[in-house]
Amino acid sequence: MLGFVLRRLIGAAAVLLAVSILSFALFQFVGDPVTNLVSIEATAADRERLRQELGLDDPVAVQFARYLGRALRGDFGVSYRLRQPVERLISARAPATLELSFMAALLALTVGVPLGVYTGIYARSWISRTVLTVSLIGVSIPTFLIGILLILLFSVQLGWLPSFGRGEVVELGWWSTGFLTASGMKAIILPAVTLSLFQMTLLMRLVRSEMLEVLRTDYIKFARARGLTNRAVHYGHALRNTLIPVITVTGLQLGSIIAFAIVTETVFQWPGLGLLFVQAMGTADVPLMACYLMLIALIFVSINLVVDLLYFAVDPRLRSDTAEVRMG
Repeated sequence: MLGFVLRRLIGAAAVLLAVSILSFALFQFVGDPVTNLVSIEATAADRERLRQELGLDDPVAVQFARYLGRALRGDFGVSYRLRQPVERLISARAPATLELSFMAALLALTVGVPLGVYTGIYARSWISRTVLTVSLIGVSIPTFLIGILLILLFSVQLGWLPSFGRGEVVELGWWSTGFLTASGMKAIILPAVTLSLFQMTLLMRLVRSEMLEVLRTDYIKFARARGLTNRAVHYGHALRNTLIPVITVTGLQLGSIIAFAIVTETVFQWPGLGLLFVQAMGTADVPLMACYLMLIALIFVSINLVVDLLYFAVDPRLRSDTAEVRMG
């Protein structure tokens, strides 16, 4: 078990190093931040002085070494545009993104998995056919268009829910939450539904296809022949054996929800990390963009590690393979 975890940790460290190199290399081509930071009346001397202050006149290798050394200490420098430490900006915006991602993932799981189980067990019913037809909306329509349509219906036409912002929030130390206020709960509904719709339909179709495949296997036929009830067969045997692919996709989609909340946050002007990244791109704010990408990479590798450990716990074949390798 320890060797399994150590191998995964080494792989995660290699991925983070690769992401840091690629992101730093890409940011050399996003534009000159000095152009966005100085006024149009600035002289060449003013530009050169600012370039020296930001360390942009150093060779690329020196800039990367300085960036990597600071990143290992958790220091990503100062935002070019906002003139504040990047860690402070990230920590101030992270609660909004994490709460939105949590609600979207909760919606996707609590709706997508039960619907997938139902449409897998009762594949020929008219309800299943209707659900599958409607689910095509979540797969086919782009996220930004879904958000705009929801705003048009529930904000403009009906006036039930706010169309932008996070509502009133409560400060709990460094964490700010909208879950404790009525306006905060209302504000998160439309963005959460928008962000979760694609993941919901993906999970539903995955669970359905896995259930249909498992229900055709020999051990399910044997369980029925033993006289087990449909409930025991469906939920005690079939559903349990669909967990491995579902765990994989759920873990990866959770990372995707956080990473790709950019579109949803932009549509609803949700004050999270995604909107902060879009604003940083507009001004070539390299420290902010680099920190965001490193944070997303860290989230993905952490989720992958947790998924691997869940594999190890759920699938006894992995434990037996590990034992055989150790004995060999």
